[in-house]
Amino acid sequence: MNRKREDDDGKIEVKKPKLERESSLTPPSVIDNPLLPLASYDDDDDDDEEEDIRRGRIINEDEQIDGKIGDNGVKEEEEDDYSDDEQDMFQGRRNHQIEIRRDCPYLDTVNRQVLDFDFEKFCSVSLSNLNVYACLVCGKYYQGRGRKSHAYTHSLEAGHHVYVNLQTEKVYCLPDGYEINDPSLDDIRHVLNPRFSRDQVVQLEKNKQWSRALDGSDYLPGMVGLNNIKETDFVNVIIQSLMRVTPLRNFFLIPENYQHCKSPLVHRFGELTRKIWHARNFKGQVSPHEFLQAVMKASKKRFRIGAQSDPVEFISWLLNTLHADLRSSRSNTSIIYKCFQGELEVVKETHGAERGKVVMETTRMPFLMLGLDLPPPPLFKDVMEKNIIPQVPLFNILKKFDGESITEVVRPSIARMRYRVTRLPQYLILHMRRFTKNNFFIEKNPTLVNFPVKNLELKDYIPLPAPKENEKLRSKYDLIANIVHDGKPGEGVYRVFVQRKSEELWYEMQDLHVAETLPQMVALSETYMQIYELQQ
Repeated sequence: MNRKREDDDGKIEVKKPKLERESSLTPPSVIDNPLLPLASYDDDDDDDEEEDIRRGRIINEDEQIDGKIGDNGVKEEEEDDYSDDEQDMFQGRRNHQIEIRRDCPYLDTVNRQVLDFDFEKFCSVSLSNLNVYACLVCGKYYQGRGRKSHAYTHSLEAGHHVYVNLQTEKVYCLPDGYEINDPSLDDIRHVLNPRFSRDQVVQLEKNKQWSRALDGSDYLPGMVGLNNIKETDFVNVIIQSLMRVTPLRNFFLIPENYQHCKSPLVHRFGELTRKIWHARNFKGQVSPHEFLQAVMKASKKRFRIGAQSDPVEFISWLLNTLHADLRSSRSNTSIIYKCFQGELEVVKETHGAERGKVVMETTRMPFLMLGLDLPPPPLFKDVMEKNIIPQVPLFNILKKFDGESITEVVRPSIARMRYRVTRLPQYLILHMRRFTKNNFFIEKNPTLVNFPVKNLELKDYIPLPAPKENEKLRSKYDLIANIVHDGKPGEGVYRVFVQRKSEELWYEMQDLHVAETLPQMVALSETYMQIYELQQ
């Protein structure tokens, strides 16, 4: 144990045991300068005793302190080597100061080419997600930085010395233990956790500048490809579509908007949004791996990696779950409802208990998406022995919501339904019901829908409510995203056409593939889901 004696003035002097030998891995610059003491990464009781003495508490040599006495006579606290600095600070368990240095001889070993922060922050050895550090030399994740930790061991075995804490973004040199404060590492912090000011968010729509990744490839912020981890194209097309919804994107670009929300799904979606729109990425694509893990957990594996699912079912689940997580306790509103919620008047006709009596029931119900029914395809082939591919104008199938057309339903009971839109949303999601399931197989309707890319005027085709006084009826929409399905039902792939507003250009996106396309090409495919934006 450390020795304490009292001098003539009554002051207490603490003598510390001398280090018998210096670490061979310590940089010479640290040893030469006596003003820069080596950081202590064992939890010695020296600092604890000094703290106690400063507070007026004197500890006798034979007094048992929490922990055990090591062979070298220095107390070793029974502390987890993997515990986080900030947690320790709050718990009051570690009182020593970490040395901060601007110069580090190992900064030139940092390899940005191997850094990838898109995957889950788990230690590659212990598989724990607590206090994980990334090795900036090889890119692997390790837990802790104490003497018994995996990161410390890796620094000795591999000779890799620079590590960043994936939560606090602090950079350390191991095994020496000092913190590195160097501006040259800021680009790594920005990739780990992209940040946007409110002014930058406002300017995103006007940005026409391309960015360059480390490998020399050029990419447009907001128009980056997404990795298809395994049959996750149904998620990718929904993410790319939602990135065009400006209020939703702006909300998730600033974490302060949802900092009090405890849902991992909300925070993972926010991280993914910031990475897609970040202009200083190390590579020209993003992997939605962490977001997919949050989706699997929140949906109880209803949507999972390796199993193809329906993007319409996914967006319906995603929007409702995000709303439930974000809504305020006082009012049932959220950014989701502000963007997508409209209202329908539903008239339901059913047969009463008495014969020939019809019971009519009128209700109003909110909606986030409108489902449109396609006409059945022809059963016969033409003279050239080829199937006729029918076409239908969008306005024809929108008549379902004119308040007069009757839709017959059999579930939950046989009824005749009439629908009328009573409130239009800012962003209108339309879903074409292409797939029908029966007991034996899934059938796909190949009917092409003809739709306008700009100026979809709804008031010409469906009755709309009269606007309030001093207000103008706004019912003209522009297309911003169009999801299509290619291939057989139950198989095939999904791709999406999205608009870049700053230049009014259209891009075709399928996983990592991003290419500019003509607006005329958008309408030549089997559209499955669309998002329209109300003109301001």
